[in-house]
Amino acid sequence: MTRYVGRTRPKRRGGYAVALAIACAALACAAAAPAQARVLRVGTYKGVKGHYHSIQNAIDAARPGDWVLVGPGDYHERADRVDGIRWDTPAGVVINTPRIHLRGMQRNQVIVDGTKPGAPRCSRGAADQDYGVKGSDGKPLGRNGILIWKAGHVSVENLSVCNFLSGADSSGNEIWWNGGDGSGKIFPLHFRGAYLNATSTYYKNDATAAGYGIFSSNASGGKWNWTYASNMADSDYYIGACAQACDQVVNHAHAQYSSLGYSGTNAGGRLVIKNSEFDHNSDGFDTNSQNNDDRPSPQTGLCPGGATSPITHTHSCWVFTHNYVHDNNNPNVPRTVPAPTGTGVSVAGGRDNTIIDNRFVHNGAWGVVFVPYPDVGNPPPGANCQGGIQTGTPPNNVCLYDDWDNALLHNSFKHNGSFGNDTNGDIAEITSTAAPSNCYRGNVEAGGGQVTTSPSGLQQSKPTCGGTVPPDSNPSFFNQIACDSAIFAGIVPGTSGSTCPPGANYPQRTKVVMPALPHSGLRTMPKPCRGVPANPWCPSAGGHRGHHKHLSQQGEDSGT
Repeated sequence: MTRYVGRTRPKRRGGYAVALAIACAALACAAAAPAQARVLRVGTYKGVKGHYHSIQNAIDAARPGDWVLVGPGDYHERADRVDGIRWDTPAGVVINTPRIHLRGMQRNQVIVDGTKPGAPRCSRGAADQDYGVKGSDGKPLGRNGILIWKAGHVSVENLSVCNFLSGADSSGNEIWWNGGDGSGKIFPLHFRGAYLNATSTYYKNDATAAGYGIFSSNASGGKWNWTYASNMADSDYYIGACAQACDQVVNHAHAQYSSLGYSGTNAGGRLVIKNSEFDHNSDGFDTNSQNNDDRPSPQTGLCPGGATSPITHTHSCWVFTHNYVHDNNNPNVPRTVPAPTGTGVSVAGGRDNTIIDNRFVHNGAWGVVFVPYPDVGNPPPGANCQGGIQTGTPPNNVCLYDDWDNALLHNSFKHNGSFGNDTNGDIAEITSTAAPSNCYRGNVEAGGGQVTTSPSGLQQSKPTCGGTVPPDSNPSFFNQIACDSAIFAGIVPGTSGSTCPPGANYPQRTKVVMPALPHSGLRTMPKPCRGVPANPWCPSAGGHRGHHKHLSQQGEDSGT
């Protein structure tokens, strides 16, 4: 990617530089001391005007360590249309300077809006949508909302992003921390997002719908706290392409009305999703291995370097805990990926993950499933089926990732499997190779009774992870989940959506519905001036506390 570089400062004459150095030494000043962090203000807050009308203009003027505060308003940002700037990945706001803090002053009133300038806030009108600049072939590229491009220690907080739509380029992501998408490399971004909303109100077709809400790729080190995302064709949340080096925490997230509430391709190592809610999606939560540009594969939750997790006290550092996963039975969502409607959590070709102390309620097909992932797509250069089993030759190419050594522990289940198809219930699994066993302990049916599993008796037959168990293709369950997700339809020659066994019945999409943001529950940051250097909007902020401390501070503003 390239960016416009402004005029350079004129060089100083040598004599002046020498004199300045002597004077500085005499005064014991530190030539290398960092500049004082500045506060750049956008819009108006409590009647006090800021410096800028555009968020991007403030970002362009910011230096590492600076704060960009944004007053309430509807900001139709289009950085990729600015003369002299051309991003390969188009976006409304681009941050490529490290240690920038972008913070709105009111979460639900600061809107970064993908619709055309002058359109009503997050408009549903077809004429108000902006599909981005056109590529060389004349097709619109789409646009991302806020793009953080290989810039470490960047925080984005206390604002909403809407209606950035997909197109011919990598686009349709509302907020994207990008460490080098498709590169196969992992960049230490050490980012933070808090008190964020990401949604879209507009749907014309799946190809142009917004794709992802809050997204990170090829990045390690990050925290998302108190966030909400909805109405995405792929997933509300996405963490991918970070293998065993993700080192991320998702806390107090809420995902609704999307094909997947969360998707995590080849995302593992230290990765914790906790205290969150996934509901009214087609599939509430999915993590998988895949032979695609989110390399390196596979998805594994093993702790880096053979370490032990302080949560699980095992070598599994990928942890899904204290979450509420319910009512994921919604077929009327935008959809660009196969998803088994009615499923709470699906682990597809994932390994060494721990799902502990969660509630799974009223997911009509299954509460939790563990299945292999047969990637039948043509892989891009650099993707070599690492960790999978290569079968066939292109174009009939399959990279099969089996699921193994996952732990499902001490979860509560209630009213799952209400669709009533064969194998529908609380838990189901398939293992396609002789592999370390998944394990099941302490899972209970709320209100009494035994959890339902396919094959039956999983808690009795597989209480301990590890060892080697023979394959169990579980054909009844395979036929049902293949039917529900339509995973092979249009991909494998000769297959279609009619692969369902006789009598199978799963909800089908009739009309896509795009609900508005909730009127309540999306609380704004209680103290938006906390940690900010004193300025006219925050006159008693108490001075700059330092970027590093800001990212790790405790309390409800901190994201921990």
